[in-house]
Amino acid sequence: MWLVILTGGLYLAYQGLMYVQVRDLMPQGTMVAGVDVSGLSVEETAETVLNRYMSPVAVYYRDERIEISPEQIGFTINMEQMIQQIQHQQAQKTWWQGYLEYIIGRSLQPVEIPLQATHDRNALLDQLQTIADFLDQPARPPHLLTESETFELGQPGYVADVNASLAEVEAAFYRPDNREAHMVIIDQPAPPLDMNLLADVINKLLDSFDGVGSIFIMDLQTGEELAINADIALSGLSIMKIPILLETYRALDFEPTPNQRDLILGTMVYSGNYSANLLLDVVAGQDNAYLGVDILTESMHRLGLQNTFIVTPYEEPNRPGKTTMATPANSRQDIWTDPDPAMQTTAEDMGTLLSMIYYCSKGGGALLAVYPDQITPEECQEMIDVMTLNTEGNLIRFGVPEDVPVAHKHGWGGNTHGDAGIVFSPGGDYVIVEYLTMPGSDWLVYDISFPILREISRATYNYFNFDNPNLETPEERALREAARIQAEQAQQEQANDAETTTDSGQDQ
Repeated sequence: MWLVILTGGLYLAYQGLMYVQVRDLMPQGTMVAGVDVSGLSVEETAETVLNRYMSPVAVYYRDERIEISPEQIGFTINMEQMIQQIQHQQAQKTWWQGYLEYIIGRSLQPVEIPLQATHDRNALLDQLQTIADFLDQPARPPHLLTESETFELGQPGYVADVNASLAEVEAAFYRPDNREAHMVIIDQPAPPLDMNLLADVINKLLDSFDGVGSIFIMDLQTGEELAINADIALSGLSIMKIPILLETYRALDFEPTPNQRDLILGTMVYSGNYSANLLLDVVAGQDNAYLGVDILTESMHRLGLQNTFIVTPYEEPNRPGKTTMATPANSRQDIWTDPDPAMQTTAEDMGTLLSMIYYCSKGGGALLAVYPDQITPEECQEMIDVMTLNTEGNLIRFGVPEDVPVAHKHGWGGNTHGDAGIVFSPGGDYVIVEYLTMPGSDWLVYDISFPILREISRATYNYFNFDNPNLETPEERALREAARIQAEQAQQEQANDAETTTDSGQDQ
């Protein structure tokens, strides 16, 4: 018995001696900033904690791994204060309590000292922004390929949300293990092709013109519109024969007679002014073209086209006291185009009217709503068909491929040139109305206006047909068509000469 007591005493004395030697070391179960420092000296404790927290953090941008060192973001640890907290807690223990914990190999009151550290958040944001600036692949908007004058679709992309990434990356710096974080990446869909890009292209083309351009385009599938000075007053020109055509069909209760069809062809295909005035007689229901223009003007206003009117038929004298009409467009003070006082419209009005005819041909739209008993889809289709026969005034037509139908009416006179039509393209049907005018001048040179108007037409076609654009320039198209016409004329002359020779031989 006494031997057991003596042996135990010697063991405890030995352990007490050993405890004295390690009393200044960290007790078992001591955690500093989440790191187990049991049995380490103060210096070893500081070194161990610093090694953990001053190692780089791995930041992942998708699959890219980038390391950020704590020094780069001003990360500092208050190790001295944490050590003081340990020492303070140790000082609260009696010698016997510490000795007992040493004997049993664990702390009765485990010491856990939280991390005390700071960092420069702005510096971390700067680091993350640098990563984003280098690795972001933002979605690319559609753009114009200037060499071919075609449009390239937008491309999808991705960008980092730096602010949303901050919390996770910050947390990684305050962990002794698992020192990695993933930035928040936002996938961006490809921006759609929209008319703003087309408007930019057209505006650049108009920049080369010293006068005023007026453009109206409507996507007949979506109703989306592009308008550049589309509400300014313009001379009606022969483009006003479109409302004359509409009013002719509205006035007819039956199919046009052969004579009336000749008048329609003469007006819409050959741009005859005399035939247009005779159609106004049809509109009036009597030999009175002046009554016809009054009916036409009232009809346009009923359809909401308040800027469109005719007060005097083509090449006829003015009526006393009725030489023009006030409209919102010609009452503007900010822009003046010196329009014909007797016959005016706007690009928007003509474009809207063409869209009405188009939708009418499909069995819907404003024309059928306003005139349900006076116009039919079949008549609207006939209007489109006859305008498609117009192969003169090659402004819109020369901007599209030769096999693409264009129902249009051109017009020019003095200082204003224009064209208004419906293009039936593979990529979608659309209305395009384009005018160039030179206020203050008596004459607009064709060599200046035509190339611009044709390029506007081609840009518009390529917008709607970006996947199969028209690569032939209007100049190439014009030269090719001129050569074809010249060859046809030469062939006809040869045929005439041969016929003349045959006739001469028979006379003999």
